[in-house]
Amino acid sequence: MRGEEFKDDFRKALPKNVVQALTHRSPWRATAAILHDVAVIGVALAVALYFWPNLLVILISVVVIGTRQHALFVIAHDAAHYLLYERRWLNDLAGRACATVQGLSMCTYRVIHRLHHNNLYGPLDPDTALHGGYPRGKAYLLKKLMKDLSGLTAWKTYAYFLGGAPALNTATNVALRPLDDTSEKLRLEARRDRNVVIAFHLALLLAFAWAGYLVQYLVLWVLPLVTVVQAILRLRAIAEHGATSDFSSPLTAARTNTGPAWLEWLIFPHHVNYHIEHHLYASVPHYNLPALHREMAARGVLEGAELLPFRATLAKILAERAAA
Repeated sequence: MRGEEFKDDFRKALPKNVVQALTHRSPWRATAAILHDVAVIGVALAVALYFWPNLLVILISVVVIGTRQHALFVIAHDAAHYLLYERRWLNDLAGRACATVQGLSMCTYRVIHRLHHNNLYGPLDPDTALHGGYPRGKAYLLKKLMKDLSGLTAWKTYAYFLGGAPALNTATNVALRPLDDTSEKLRLEARRDRNVVIAFHLALLLAFAWAGYLVQYLVLWVLPLVTVVQAILRLRAIAEHGATSDFSSPLTAARTNTGPAWLEWLIFPHHVNYHIEHHLYASVPHYNLPALHREMAARGVLEGAELLPFRATLAKILAERAAA
């Protein structure tokens, strides 16, 4: 439906039967991914509460919880693409749950993210506000990450990903209102979902205050959301799209980052590092992205693409901007 579609840009590179196999949704693998993140969060919370108020344990728990909150956001991203479950109601229920617990609206994000996919680095790309303009030098990125880790930038994330507030496209200096460019159906869903998220968190805040665990809730749940998650979101967005120079194709306007398993678990959960592949085949669920990468590489589709070890990506985005 117009105003709701995610456009593929795969140039018909892979055989139809291969694409059909890779786009198959597995409810078991989707559920396992969600349960993994929830289980890790549960263990980290239990350890932190058991040793409360040990500051070292709390600090480690906040970092671990933040990485899994971000991982649940990646799951919500899959749901925004309708990739978790074949049954739409179940897909949206799971995706909204993963986003709601973080104070985000999956339905609003669906509208915003559609614009990013369909207008990559164009005047309507809302994500340019986060990843555009690189390289800007080490000092600039460090300053941004420190602001993220201090919680000073979280309000922008929530104004944008919860309410669809305007974001400035740094390439065009145009403030974008994503909810203005979608179908009436998705616009209404986004607004209703936003209201549910707000009501849920107000109730949660009151419940923890009534139960006498307000401080624990703020430290172990809200703190990682407004600090650790913000820094990861920025770093990942820049790694995916920052310091690219050819915007004519997703092969060069996006980047696939490789690294050791521990790094992918921390920053690129659920194979979100296969970002070129995701832009070319937005209908492939996260657990099939490694197989998609292998198929594309075997057929030469990724020739000339931005495929870099994460350390090489860092070197590109940390470089000083060339003088005009």
